Amino acid sequence: QVQLVESGGGLVQPGGSLRLSCVASGTTFSSRSMAWFRQAPGKVREFVTAIRSSVGDTVYANAVKGRFTISRDNAKSTVYLKMSNLKPDDTAGYYCAAARGQVILSASRSENSYDFWGQGTQVTVSS
Repeated sequence: QVQLVESGGGLVQPGGSLRLSCVASGTTFSSRSMAWFRQAPGKVREFVTAIRSSVGDTVYANAVKGRFTISRDNAKSTVYLKMSNLKPDDTAGYYCAAARGQVILSASRSENSYDFWGQGTQVTVSS
Protein backbone atom coordinates (compact mmCIF):
# COMPACT_ATOMS: atom_id res chain seq x y z
CA GLN A 1 0.00 0.00 0.00
CA VAL A 2 1.08 3.55 -0.73
CA GLN A 3 0.54 6.44 1.63
CA LEU A 4 0.71 10.00 0.35
CA VAL A 5 0.83 13.05 2.60
CA GLU A 6 0.56 16.55 1.17
CA SER A 7 1.66 19.75 2.86
CA GLY A 8 2.40 23.37 2.06
CA GLY A 9 -1.06 24.74 1.40
CA GLY A 10 -2.33 27.97 2.86
CA LEU A 11 -3.67 31.44 2.21
CA VAL A 12 -1.79 33.57 -0.30
CA GLN A 13 -2.48 36.85 -2.05
CA PRO A 14 -2.99 37.00 -5.82
CA GLY A 15 0.37 37.02 -7.55
CA GLY A 16 2.00 35.15 -4.69
CA SER A 17 3.70 31.76 -4.61
CA LEU A 18 3.47 28.50 -2.71
CA ARG A 19 5.25 25.18 -2.86
CA LEU A 20 3.34 22.02 -2.12
CA SER A 21 5.03 18.79 -1.11
CA CYS A 22 3.82 15.21 -1.24
CA VAL A 23 5.74 12.54 0.62
CA ALA A 24 5.17 8.92 -0.33
CA SER A 25 5.76 5.97 1.96
CA GLY A 26 5.35 2.23 1.71
CA THR A 27 6.39 2.19 -1.91
CA THR A 28 9.13 2.12 -4.48
CA PHE A 29 8.66 5.77 -5.29
CA SER A 30 11.09 6.10 -8.17
CA SER A 31 9.19 3.69 -10.42
CA ARG A 32 5.86 5.52 -10.19
CA SER A 33 4.39 8.35 -12.19
CA MET A 34 3.04 11.08 -9.92
CA ALA A 35 0.47 13.80 -10.44
CA TRP A 36 -1.34 16.70 -8.84
CA PHE A 37 -5.07 17.27 -9.20
CA ARG A 38 -7.26 19.95 -7.67
CA GLN A 39 -10.88 20.38 -6.75
CA ALA A 40 -12.63 23.66 -6.13
CA PRO A 41 -15.91 23.85 -4.20
CA GLY A 42 -18.82 22.74 -6.35
CA LYS A 43 -16.56 21.62 -9.18
CA VAL A 44 -15.22 18.31 -10.36
CA ARG A 45 -11.65 17.35 -9.65
CA GLU A 46 -9.34 18.42 -12.45
CA PHE A 47 -5.86 17.55 -13.62
CA VAL A 48 -3.07 20.00 -12.83
CA THR A 49 0.23 18.34 -13.73
CA ALA A 50 2.06 15.02 -13.84
CA ILE A 51 5.62 13.75 -13.93
CA ARG A 52 6.81 10.38 -15.16
CA SER A 53 9.15 8.21 -13.21
CA SER A 54 11.99 7.66 -15.64
CA VAL A 55 13.25 10.67 -17.54
CA GLY A 56 10.98 13.02 -15.66
CA ASP A 57 8.74 13.97 -18.56
CA THR A 58 6.10 16.44 -17.45
CA VAL A 59 2.68 17.55 -18.64
CA TYR A 60 0.58 20.51 -17.50
CA ALA A 61 -2.98 21.69 -17.73
CA ASN A 62 -3.28 24.77 -19.93
CA ALA A 63 -4.59 26.81 -17.00
CA VAL A 64 -1.34 26.43 -15.06
CA LYS A 65 1.27 26.13 -17.80
CA GLY A 66 4.05 28.62 -17.30
CA ARG A 67 3.06 29.30 -13.68
CA PHE A 68 3.31 25.89 -12.00
CA THR A 69 6.26 23.51 -11.96
CA ILE A 70 6.23 19.89 -10.89
CA SER A 71 9.40 18.17 -9.77
CA ARG A 72 10.43 15.09 -7.83
CA ASP A 73 13.20 13.99 -5.52
CA ASN A 74 13.34 10.21 -5.67
CA ALA A 75 15.84 10.04 -2.82
CA LYS A 76 13.29 11.73 -0.56
CA SER A 77 10.24 10.01 -2.09
CA THR A 78 8.76 13.44 -2.58
CA VAL A 79 7.02 15.26 -5.38
CA TYR A 80 6.72 19.03 -5.36
CA LEU A 81 4.40 21.56 -6.94
CA LYS A 82 5.82 25.05 -7.19
CA MET A 83 3.03 27.52 -7.85
CA SER A 84 3.76 31.08 -8.92
CA ASN A 85 1.66 34.07 -9.96
CA LEU A 86 -1.31 32.53 -8.20
CA LYS A 87 -4.80 33.61 -9.13
CA PRO A 88 -8.11 33.39 -7.24
CA ASP A 89 -9.18 30.68 -9.72
CA ASP A 90 -6.36 28.51 -8.35
CA THR A 91 -8.22 28.25 -5.05
CA ALA A 92 -8.90 24.55 -4.45
CA GLY A 93 -7.95 21.47 -2.53
CA TYR A 94 -4.81 20.05 -4.11
CA TYR A 95 -4.37 16.29 -4.20
CA CYS A 96 -1.29 14.22 -4.85
CA ALA A 97 -1.73 10.97 -6.77
CA ALA A 98 0.51 8.00 -7.48
CA ALA A 99 0.25 5.41 -10.21
CA ARG A 100 1.16 1.75 -9.85
CA GLY A 101 3.96 2.28 -12.30
CA GLN A 102 4.86 4.33 -15.34
CA VAL A 103 2.00 6.16 -17.07
CA ILE A 104 2.29 7.15 -20.71
CA LEU A 105 1.99 10.89 -21.23
CA SER A 106 -1.24 10.60 -23.22
CA ALA A 107 -2.90 9.00 -20.18
CA SER A 108 -1.33 11.24 -17.54
CA ARG A 109 -4.31 13.61 -17.37
CA SER A 110 -6.82 10.94 -16.40
CA GLU A 111 -7.70 10.22 -12.78
CA ASN A 112 -8.09 6.59 -13.77
CA SER A 113 -4.34 6.33 -14.32
CA TYR A 114 -3.66 6.79 -10.61
CA ASP A 115 -4.37 4.31 -7.86
CA PHE A 116 -3.32 6.09 -4.69
CA TRP A 117 -4.37 9.49 -3.40
CA GLY A 118 -3.43 11.81 -0.58
CA GLN A 119 -5.87 13.56 1.70
CA GLY A 120 -5.31 16.94 0.06
CA THR A 121 -4.05 20.34 1.12
CA GLN A 122 -6.06 23.54 0.77
CA VAL A 123 -4.80 26.48 -1.26
CA THR A 124 -6.71 29.74 -1.01
CA VAL A 125 -5.79 32.71 -3.17
CA SER A 126 -7.42 35.87 -1.90
CA SER A 127 -6.61 39.45 -1.02
